[in-house]
Amino acid sequence: MAPLPNPELPGPGLPTPGLPDGPPAVPAAAAGVAVWRWLAVAAPHLAAAAVMLQTETDVLSRLGFALSWGLVNFVFVAALRRPALSGALSLTLVVILILMSRLKHDVVQMTANFVDLMVIDRDTIAFLFTIFPNLRWSAIGAAMALLPLMYALWWLDPFRIRRLPALALALGCLAALVATAKTWPDEAWRGYYDDGYVSKFARSGVTAVSDFIRYGFMDSDAVATPPLKLPLVDACHPAGRRPNIILIHDESSFDLRAAPGVKVPEGYGAHFLSFDGRERKFLAESNGGPSWFTEYNVLAGLSSRSFGPFAYFVTRIASSRVTRGLPLALRRCGYATVSLYPAFSGFMSAQAFQTTTGVEEFYDAGALGANGIEPDSFFYDKATALLGGRKATQPVFMFVYLAANHFPWGIRFRPELTPAWRGPGNQSPDVDEYLRRQTMSAHDYRGFVAQLKARFPGEPFLIVRYGDHQPEFSPQLLGPGLSEAEIGERLMSYDPRYYATYYALDAINFTPSASATAMDTIDGAYLPLVVQETAGLPLDASFEEQKAIMLRCAGVFYGCRDGAEARRFNRLLIDAGFIKGL
Repeated sequence: MAPLPNPELPGPGLPTPGLPDGPPAVPAAAAGVAVWRWLAVAAPHLAAAAVMLQTETDVLSRLGFALSWGLVNFVFVAALRRPALSGALSLTLVVILILMSRLKHDVVQMTANFVDLMVIDRDTIAFLFTIFPNLRWSAIGAAMALLPLMYALWWLDPFRIRRLPALALALGCLAALVATAKTWPDEAWRGYYDDGYVSKFARSGVTAVSDFIRYGFMDSDAVATPPLKLPLVDACHPAGRRPNIILIHDESSFDLRAAPGVKVPEGYGAHFLSFDGRERKFLAESNGGPSWFTEYNVLAGLSSRSFGPFAYFVTRIASSRVTRGLPLALRRCGYATVSLYPAFSGFMSAQAFQTTTGVEEFYDAGALGANGIEPDSFFYDKATALLGGRKATQPVFMFVYLAANHFPWGIRFRPELTPAWRGPGNQSPDVDEYLRRQTMSAHDYRGFVAQLKARFPGEPFLIVRYGDHQPEFSPQLLGPGLSEAEIGERLMSYDPRYYATYYALDAINFTPSASATAMDTIDGAYLPLVVQETAGLPLDASFEEQKAIMLRCAGVFYGCRDGAEARRFNRLLIDAGFIKGL
């Protein structure tokens, strides 16, 4: 039986007395909360879009940014299920990456690469905190400000997204990013551009991980015979008195007369001549930037090109792994080994790398008391003082790393040191400033030689100088009329014109030994051979093998037989225990 109607209650379709028609109204406060919740979800994505438009310069790089953003965001969503918090965390990571990439570019003129994460070490972190002492407190302050915000988003976010769809979307973004990076690989030279921070980092991750899985850090043969003999510690018995050896890293220096139409000061070419009047060429493995490529060449006696896409990080990777080099060979012959370095010790793991190759005493900018970039005379004076405090009975190997000719050349460096200077009148003021600094270097070097003769009469010295790479403006001078793409092609093909600098041999109270290794043109990795041979020192088995490669390849190392000689030699060193973990 149906219940009787209650006359006090409204019937179907009748309005309720005292209440408005239709569904209940949403309170204004609740509507405001809902808007803020939606904004909390949308705001990170809107901010990311603005960042993308500001920092990415073309369609392909913006696609890379968008796919990277989707990947990171959906990974957070799959882990947390909260879209607002996931967006905020993704935006935080993007901002941190951009700030660190810009910071790296300010220091070494190259943006962040995924390999930075693969080879991150304590030296790099210590270096950052050394040159930016407030960075630690800035990081702590930022964390204290962000943590409460993240905590609030965790509790206030009303939305929950299922994990499996989020994970599927993350994998889809990853697949699309891999396909994009493989189809349109990023050009290596774009790393020097101050833009595209996120897309370049993401695309480098695809190629770096792929290359590491396929080749590892260093390219080497699977098998090589016959094996090298390990050198005996006391097996070095040179004939005659051993000279002190000074190896001078002449920053960004090469003979600018190689460029057509450049005007140079009178007597300019004398700085590039050796004791025998010959001018010799040194083929570096970088142009315009990373000096540490050449640092690896001349200390380890190996090629940075063997590291392929990881070459930019060669000294960081080689630290504690490549235990073979010129300083170690000289220590076997009774030398003390010293290095004077113009930057902080953590820069590109310089101290760790040099110590691995046999440097016993390492003096960085702080230990030397350097105040920013110093003229060459500063380091020569420090070298003379250190030599004066040592025992005369033990020969010394000293690596003197100069910095006065470092870019930028748009500013006049220490003009009071050349009050009478008059530029030769080149069209580019950078070229005239570069020539002025080279003139300063030549003057300071002559003063250093005079100091050694006066302070150490009768002491034998072999001095070997080299230019670590050409200045960054050299490609435009060497190839006038070439487009940026054409110059890039020549650099990527290792056209010798763009990598040739100089090396010179000088002697005080000493006659360098005649050697077939002192060729007119050599690859940088052979310089340790030239040093030992002209100093009259016997070679260990690894350098004897490398000398045989040098002679049959006419001074070419990595490029000989498309890298086959270098790959075989790397395997010999690995099997002999000179290279570990690569």
